[in-house]
Amino acid sequence: MALFSSLSERLGHVFSKITQRGKLSELEIKSAMREIRVALLEADVNFGVVKDFVNKVSEQAVGEKIINSLTPGQQVVKIVNDELVALMGTAHTKLAVASKPPTVIMMCGLQGAGKTTMCGKLARLLSKDGKKPLLVACDIYRPAAIKQLQVVGKNVNIPVFEMGIAKPKKIVAEGLKHAEKNGFDTVIIDTAGRLHINEELMSELIEVKKETNPTEILLVVDSMTGQDAVTAASSFDAKLDLSGVILTKLDGDTRGGAALSIRAVTGKPIKYCGTGEKPTDIEAFYPDRMASRILGMGDVLTLIDKAEAAMSEADMKKMEKKLRENSFTLEDFLVQFESIGKMGNIEELLSMMPGMGKQKISAKDIDEERMQRFKAIIQSMTPMEREKPEIIKASRRKRIAAGSGTTIQDINQLLKQFEQAKQLMKSMGGGAMAGMGKKKLVSKKLMKKSKKRR
Repeated sequence: MALFSSLSERLGHVFSKITQRGKLSELEIKSAMREIRVALLEADVNFGVVKDFVNKVSEQAVGEKIINSLTPGQQVVKIVNDELVALMGTAHTKLAVASKPPTVIMMCGLQGAGKTTMCGKLARLLSKDGKKPLLVACDIYRPAAIKQLQVVGKNVNIPVFEMGIAKPKKIVAEGLKHAEKNGFDTVIIDTAGRLHINEELMSELIEVKKETNPTEILLVVDSMTGQDAVTAASSFDAKLDLSGVILTKLDGDTRGGAALSIRAVTGKPIKYCGTGEKPTDIEAFYPDRMASRILGMGDVLTLIDKAEAAMSEADMKKMEKKLRENSFTLEDFLVQFESIGKMGNIEELLSMMPGMGKQKISAKDIDEERMQRFKAIIQSMTPMEREKPEIIKASRRKRIAAGSGTTIQDINQLLKQFEQAKQLMKSMGGGAMAGMGKKKLVSKKLMKKSKKRR
């Protein structure tokens, strides 16, 4: 499911009505604002935040400049986009780094928010950036919590420091000594959670904070809980003075309330978000990119980030050369499948492409099982068949179908999609993958110019 699909659809419906008109009356703009208000409330956005947001948009949208504009509908969309960005924090807020190692990141949150898993995801992300992180197990209450962190740590190749069910204050003190002694420059503390906020939980977290003097105190909240997430954030912030928030489960049935309310209610930035269950499913939170996705305009920069993480620069250049020389084969197509698999959920990737959010994409077009069938088919071919798919006639198709456990119809679909992919990448200038770095720089320059004009 694409991020905030329900909210995006509602807002898209509102905008489709006003962008089709050559002129807009004040009454029509006010009607659109009422629909936007209802859409945000249904998305579980905080009532006070909705009221303030709609008032700000209305003030700008009902001016003579908008009503007499040649493109009033588009002007309103731009105002909504700008206010969404401002609501979520304007710019990405990076993690702070301690002047003297180790940097201590204290992770807190309620049970079920995905805190332990997020500790592993964040550690993996930091290690990819050249850091040497250590995970510290301080959840001594939840059954198998320490074991879970060890499994998570093993999956991402990050060591875990634990002392069983010793006092959390003692565990973090010894964990920091261990980190300093063994050259770990980042310590991520997995603290205990509770089913609900209580005095015992907060007292323990305050003790851990005093003992470690953390560089970052990050609250992990389940974005699917909507306003409950905002309430939890306010309570934790009042006691601990949070430095930021991480939203999990943005890939689920998220209405958007938490993402759109937390910054406005607490004043604390959302720094990262979890978009799936894999260790790689974590993204830095960029308000401008998120606003673009909510409004169905795609998110090219995040898509490029994912592509760059999945493919090396050398692979991109190699692919560009093959496309330029018209030597793109089914072997290369298989490499593309592998890269897409590393990039994440296919439906989510498609939603990042401008205009794709408005397309009605059938489930079969983005079926991951179908991709697995295509991989099995290619792997059942001979090197010559992969090199020259035009030689795959009826008898070869029968053999490949039997070898891959698929049907001749599946093979026909693969070959058709292969030809379409070749044509698409050619139409994108032959360097669809290799040109991404340049496109990213151009996109950033355009965004900077846009911000200067505001």
